[in-house]
Amino acid sequence: MKLARIFHPSNFSHGDEVAFAHALRIAVAAHACFQLLRVKKPEDHAEWSNFPHIRSTLALWGMLDAKATEHDLARLGLRVGKSQRSSEDPVAAITAYLTEHQPDLLVLSTHQRSGMDRWLRDSIAEPVARQSCAATLFVPLAAPGFVDAVNGHVQLRTVLIPVDKTPNPQRAVDAALTLARTLRCRDAHFVLLHIGSSMSRPAVALPLEQGWTSEYQSWGGNVVDLILTSARIEDPKPDLIVMATHGHHGFLDALRGSTTERVLHNAPCLVLAVPSRG
Repeated sequence: MKLARIFHPSNFSHGDEVAFAHALRIAVAAHACFQLLRVKKPEDHAEWSNFPHIRSTLALWGMLDAKATEHDLARLGLRVGKSQRSSEDPVAAITAYLTEHQPDLLVLSTHQRSGMDRWLRDSIAEPVARQSCAATLFVPLAAPGFVDAVNGHVQLRTVLIPVDKTPNPQRAVDAALTLARTLRCRDAHFVLLHIGSSMSRPAVALPLEQGWTSEYQSWGGNVVDLILTSARIEDPKPDLIVMATHGHHGFLDALRGSTTERVLHNAPCLVLAVPSRG
């Protein structure tokens, strides 16, 4: 998984702060292009001030001086693109942006149980993800996340990765390692969870950095129930679930009722969905 272009589309309303913090922190760590998009209805006259303030956030985190300039921002290796589009059809506006810019990672704020925020309830996230072929980090509003929005500190310690022969889990494993490496995690622990007999678990390459650890678990039962149970009983509890998903033209081709969707609705932590094929 590349992290050269991080994309965060949002209405930037109250509750989006945690997702914004994750997108920005990953972008800073990866020296990436941070792309923000706000889609507003034609009758909405909100100004650019509605966008989150990147420099003030980085100053709060101690990464920039309070009087930092655009030049100081560039010295961090961070490039920022802010776009605002007026449209009655948010899906069309966002997918047009995706086609133009081809981000590597989408970061979306989500509600759970009652539907995936307005982005999914209004059929926005699903068609958007179909168009992207990019990994997507879903940030539930109820989850604290692994990036502290107040100080920017990263605590990505335990990562749960469900694995099976189909879809191929290697991209999910690679994505988990890339994210932990990019965020300079020192003591990350990776739990590979296989549903089924240990004799049938797939082989994956898991090159660990110094200080990282891993374990392989094999359980029997319902896939979704066991993923969610593992996420709740692990000690310490996982900060992130990374899932390989089916899809060629977008990993949410069969989102409704899928394993990924059911995990997203109930996971106690963030979920990174990674297409097993590009």
